[in-house]
Order: sequence, then structure tokens, then C-alpha cells
Amino acid sequence: MSGRVLEDFDGPLARVTLSHPGKFNAMSRAMWRELRSVFESLQSRSDLRCVIVAGEGGHFCAGGDIAEYPDFRFDEAGLREFHENDVWGGLGAMLACDLPVVAQIEGNCMGAGVEIACCCDIRISADTARFGAPIARLGFPMAPREAQLVLREAGAATAREMLLEAAVLDAAEMKSRGFLNAVLPAREVAAQADERARRMAQLAPQAARLNKQALRALTVAPPATSLIDQAYRYAVSAEHQEGIAAFLGKRRAAF
Repeated sequence: MSGRVLEDFDGPLARVTLSHPGKFNAMSRAMWRELRSVFESLQSRSDLRCVIVAGEGGHFCAGGDIAEYPDFRFDEAGLREFHENDVWGGLGAMLACDLPVVAQIEGNCMGAGVEIACCCDIRISADTARFGAPIARLGFPMAPREAQLVLREAGAATAREMLLEAAVLDAAEMKSRGFLNAVLPAREVAAQADERARRMAQLAPQAARLNKQALRALTVAPPATSLIDQAYRYAVSAEHQEGIAAFLGKRRAAF
């Protein structure tokens, strides 16, 4: 099973659920493509006023589905296709959505999970949630546009710790750094996310969409696209292949 991105509706609210049982909702290629389709559809609906993004089974998203990686990561063209079309297709559709988006974060929020959370406007977290992007242990860097997104939303110090130290930070620390809007006991997170979404849904929908458009325009930074042509040359590198093989073989990588 490659996982699903589920959606359901409650009046003006949409709920998007990341579902990959047994893998803490790790994002497969199919899920990235579904995420894009779901958010493009939400953007076109005038009856909706807010979106909640959550994970299934007590976790937000544990990262990418590494079991798929040997199929495409060791070829430069395949690696670029994955990041620039599959991953950025999903993230870009979230960023382009003019509806307010609330993240309901529980459990693991790693790698792809951090990136998805970065695309949300309001982030509500359980006090037991854990955040990081420890891909240095897997022998590869974060793609340029994804790194730019994390740098902008999580801050330079946090991005550097996650990417260079493979640091994993708790919810209290992420709240103190301004990434999270609220940290609550796990049993209260869903209710708080729902309450805040409903509160926003009662406000002027046109104003919300215009504010999203303005905030998007005002946060434009120098484009990471200038790095893309060189970004995936590491596909065939020995340490990239060793990092993935070590993870799948449940052993420590030898870099």
C-alpha cells in the first residue's frame, strides 16, 4: 500500500488527512501527487473557508517513504523529477491555496512533515510532537526549494540545526522559536485545530483570500530555482547510496 491523502468536508471546513498505515504517514510518490490534486481542487471551491491538515493514527508525517527511494533516487533525472514535480507539486499547491490552512501536528513531524507544516498558516501541536529533517543520516541534502521553504518558515538557526546536525527538536522548543502557534496536550490538539479553523471560517472569506495572496507576495525571496540545475548531481554518489542502503538494512551508515 502506497498511502493516501484523504479529504472530507464539514460545511465550510475541509479536512485533509495524510494516511500511510504502518509508516507514520510517510509520504510516497503517490501521496505527493494526491496532495497536489487535493489542494488544487480545494483552491477552486468557493464554498470552503478553511482547511485542516492532519495525520492519521497519532502522527503527522514521518518524512518520505524511503522504501521507494532505490527505484529512482540514484539517477539524476529521476531524482530531479521526484523533487521538482512530485514533492514541489504538492507543496506548491498548498502554498498557492488562498484558503487559510491549519496544521494539526501530533507525533512524528519529520522531513516531508516539516515541509508540509511549513505550508500551513497556523500550526497547532501536541506537546509530544517531534520535529526534524535528519536526512544527513541518509546521505543526501534537502532540495533547494524545499530548503528555502524551511529556512523561511522555521528560521535559519532551526534549518541549520535540522540539516547540519540532524537535530530533532521538541514542540516546546519549536514554539519558543516561533514555528508553532500553540502547544497543547495531545488529547486537546484536534479540538483546538477545529476551533481555530471554525473561528477563521466565520470571518470574511474574500479578505482571507486577499490576505493570503498579499502574504504570499510579501514573503517572496530570491528564487532557489537558480540552484536546481546542479542540485541533483549527487544522485549517483556513494554516500547517497550508502545512506539509503543503511536505512533499509537497519544498520548505521558508514560515511
